[in-house]
Amino acid sequence: MAWQARLSRTQMRMLQIAVSLSLLAVLWHAVDGQEALRILSGADLRWLLAAWLALGAQTILSALRWKITAGQLGQRFSIGKAISEYYLAQLVNQSLPGGMVGDAGRAVRARHHAGLLRASQAVVFERLGGQALIFTTMCATFLITFALPGGFQWPFWLRSALVPIMIGGACVPFVFWLTWLLPGPQKRALDDLWYAISASLLARRVLPWQIVLSIGTTVASLGAFALCARATGTELPLVAICAIVPPILLTMLIPVSISGWGLREGAAATLFPVAGFASSAGLAASIAFGLTFIAAVLPGLVPILMRRSHRRPHAPAGHAKKT
Repeated sequence: MAWQARLSRTQMRMLQIAVSLSLLAVLWHAVDGQEALRILSGADLRWLLAAWLALGAQTILSALRWKITAGQLGQRFSIGKAISEYYLAQLVNQSLPGGMVGDAGRAVRARHHAGLLRASQAVVFERLGGQALIFTTMCATFLITFALPGGFQWPFWLRSALVPIMIGGACVPFVFWLTWLLPGPQKRALDDLWYAISASLLARRVLPWQIVLSIGTTVASLGAFALCARATGTELPLVAICAIVPPILLTMLIPVSISGWGLREGAAATLFPVAGFASSAGLAASIAFGLTFIAAVLPGLVPILMRRSHRRPHAPAGHAKKT
């Protein structure tokens, strides 16, 4: 029944809110929340402004990547429309639990040219393309620093957590390739999926753009977190940015909290000591990043306000006030 489905969604959202608040409360007591608050209160606004600009650049580059991806799947819309829709999706993602509701709405609103399936694929492929490069950055940094003497020191517990994840990620293309062994209907569905991936991400005319834009969004995302850390007094070296910031940001994809709140802070408080910094510094940097991210998606209010103004009823042109 519809009311049961709505109740279930409401309960899930309440659970996600509770998870975020509970994690933040535990961290506050476990990681010296007072010290983190003191660090936050002295944050340098100039570095936060730089982080805000970096996150704005990340949103614009992501919107351009979405436009290119969607265009290969038969969708046509302007750059301005892509940026406006992406800001709106980011705003919704930051406002609601789960962090993907805005992307679903973006797919629904863009479905008219090629259908909901292709519109959804464009959104999913674009997001996966960006996250894949962040994941690749983490894997490459791990392999290089683990192999080189005097590189970044990875404690055993962190290696034990990351190695299975990296192996699993590396096996995904191989598993996907093996799907040719599946029977008819499943194979046809996967063939269509492979066609969409090839056309939107791997085609010769778009692959260079996909790589350049994904590098740009990755640099902007990692740089924004590093700038927030700098604003709160922690100057992360490049190797630490490439090693510990990707897993911190990737925790935001786990749909058990509100836009990663609580999970991201827990990861930052856990991983900052690996790079030689205090857990409270990681907590402060992550909170600063979360607040800056919220400020960076506020332009998403503009499309909402414009749509409301367009829906407002207007008085007939020939209407005259009675005297």
